[in-house]
Formats: sequence, structure tokens, C-alpha cells
Amino acid sequence: MNVLNQLEPQQRRSLLVLFATGLLFWMSIAVLLPTLPAYLDTIGINQQQIGLIIGAFAIGLLATRSMIGRLVDSRGRKFVLIIGTVVVAIAPLGYLTATSVPLLMAIRVFHGISIAAFTTAHSTLVVDLAPPKQRGEIIGLMSLANPLGVAIGPAIGGYLMASGSYREIFWISIMFGTIASIIACQLRESKVQIYQPELTLEVEQPEPVSRLSIWQIITNPALGIPALVLLLVGFPFGAIHTFVPLYIQSTNIDFNPGLFYTIAAMASFSSRSIIGSKSDRYGRGIFIAASICSYTTAIALLATANSQLSFILAAMLEGLGIGTLIPMIVALVADRSLPSQRGQVLSICIAGLDLGVAIAAPVFGLVAKDLGYPGIFTIATGMAASAIVVFMIWGNRSLRHSIGFCLGRDRDVYRQGF
Repeated sequence: MNVLNQLEPQQRRSLLVLFATGLLFWMSIAVLLPTLPAYLDTIGINQQQIGLIIGAFAIGLLATRSMIGRLVDSRGRKFVLIIGTVVVAIAPLGYLTATSVPLLMAIRVFHGISIAAFTTAHSTLVVDLAPPKQRGEIIGLMSLANPLGVAIGPAIGGYLMASGSYREIFWISIMFGTIASIIACQLRESKVQIYQPELTLEVEQPEPVSRLSIWQIITNPALGIPALVLLLVGFPFGAIHTFVPLYIQSTNIDFNPGLFYTIAAMASFSSRSIIGSKSDRYGRGIFIAASICSYTTAIALLATANSQLSFILAAMLEGLGIGTLIPMIVALVADRSLPSQRGQVLSICIAGLDLGVAIAAPVFGLVAKDLGYPGIFTIATGMAASAIVVFMIWGNRSLRHSIGFCLGRDRDVYRQGF
């Protein structure tokens, strides 16, 4: 936390506001994670329909990512941040009142917009506030709001669900979202400065936006490769969050599936709090490569898991991998993008992960019929391993630069202003 004390008071205050907003936002989302499917079952929705309703979240998320990115750059970060918090506060009201599947799906799509808006605006604001030489450390610290919120939220939801208090769960989600909106409004964006070498800009009046098409972003190796890496990792990430509980049950191993995610969250928390500052010193490449290796090993362990220890080790490595990878990719993309295009670029790159997660469940669900759960994670291991190959070969301007970058021995040739 010493890095925050080195900032100007206004920058420090803004980051603390962002952290509090992020924590409450993720608590609002996470309190529904273990409870929404059970609630839908109690009101007479069958399992197939529950899958459709839960999966509809990804539609709102994916459909609005690009538009949200442009909005962040053209209308301002705070404006879009507040949209995300307002949506997350309103959506649970719909679950309280709707009973038909089409209406519940529509509400779920609307709910998905909250993550698209919030994560893009929040990440962009954090990058704007962070001095380039401390960018990784600050991104790592601010990203701790996610594992904290995802750890606290389900604990609250699970406790209330045990007593059948579903309405209270939705009202608590609404409360968290509402408080997040109120805190987000306290962000004094007009005072926030964007740090760039020998350059200071006001966020409220950004430089003219030179819009990029999705095609321009994904075909630019500096930006497209990070997006592809997230897409390849997104498939196993989606498989873990969809099939691990069913997989554990099928093995008849005495292991609480919830403990898997708790261990992963703890490991994610520890990696985010340490790695960021190291990446400012040694570069992003070595930590991105190491995180993908950790993630691949975790998936491989799941493919052959036959004991409690296997699942515990897999959870630890999964948490360390994803907890390092996501903030490091955000830092890498921020390093490689201009302030006036940062929101759009971040939104498209992060959409790679969203797309992988959204597709994983239906695709791997088909595989499960023939190959079983070990087959799912065997294929997922191959996809995660391919992400390592892609980053090692094309992560920088040439093969030599890419390998050196992954080993921490070469600078990022694509980095803006350096």
C-alpha cells in the first residue's frame, strides 16, 4: 500500500473510491452466484431453462463490450462507471418480480451490461490514475476488490439461502449496488489526471477520439495477441466455473466443491497483491507467461484428479494463474494503447475472455456426453497450452523479442512512449 502514499492526495482519494466501488459491485454480483439457480428452481423453472437464463448474462456482456469501450473514451470513464453500478443495482428487482423464462432471460441480458460497463470503465480509470512506472503495482492492488467481493458475496448469499431467505438476498444485492452507485458519484473526475511520459491530460475533457474498428484492434499484433491469449484461456476458465462441482460429485471424493473456489480466490488474492510491483520492474511478459503455465498445469491436474489433494493443488494453481494473468494483460494492453483509445481497446481485449467463457459451457457440454469430465479438462489443457505457444511466438514484434520478453530479458517493443 506504500505506493498509494506516494501519489498526490486527489489521485489517492480517487483510487480508494474506485476500490470501494469495485468491492461493493462484485459483492452485489457474487451474492447471487450460488443462490440464483436455486431460486429459479423454487419458482418452477426446469434445469434446461435455468441454464438458458444463467447463460443469457453473457449476451448482454458480449453485445455491449465494443459500444461501452467507445462510450468510455467519448463520454468519460465516470459516466460509464455509474451506468455499471446503476444496472447492477436495478437488475435484482427484475428477478424479484419476473416469473416467465423470456422475461427472466431479458433481465439477465440487462444484468450482463453491468459487468461490461463497470469493468471497462473501472480498469481504464485505474490505468489513467497510475504513473506508468507503478502501473502494474496499482492495477494489482485495485484488482484485489474482485477476489474479495467474490469471496464475501457467496458467503452471505449461501448463509441466507440456508434459511430460504431469497427475497433478502436480492435486496442485499440491490443495497450493495446502490451504495456502489453513491460512492461512484463521489469520484471527482475533473481533477483526475492521466499519467503519460511528459504528458498530462484531463479525463473529463479527453483528447479527440480516433476510433478504431474491432478489426483494426484484433489484427494489430500488439493488441490482438493479448485478446487471443484471453480467448484461449477463457475456454478452460468457463469449464472450471461450469463443470468442476459436477466433476467433483461424479468422482465420489469427499471434497466440498465450494472449497475449490475459496482456495482459488485466496490464491488469486495473494498473487494480485505481490506480482504487480514486480512486473513494473521486470516487465509484464515473464509474469504473463508464468501465469499461463500455472493455469495450464491446473487444468492438467483437473484432467487426472483422483484425490482431495489433486483438487486442492489445481485450485491453488488456477487462482495463482488467473489472478496474475488478468491484471497483467490489462497492464500490458494499457502500456500499448493511447489514452484516447484505451477504453475501447481494453473492452475488446477483455471481450476475448468473455467470449471464451460464454462458449465454453455449451461446447464442453457436448463433449461431456462422449468423453466425460476428464475429457473436458484434457481438451481445455490443450487450449491453455496453445495460449503459451501463441504468447511465446507472437507476444512481441519478433520471435527473438517474444522469447526475451517472456523470459524477462527484453523490453516490450510495442509499449507506448518508451
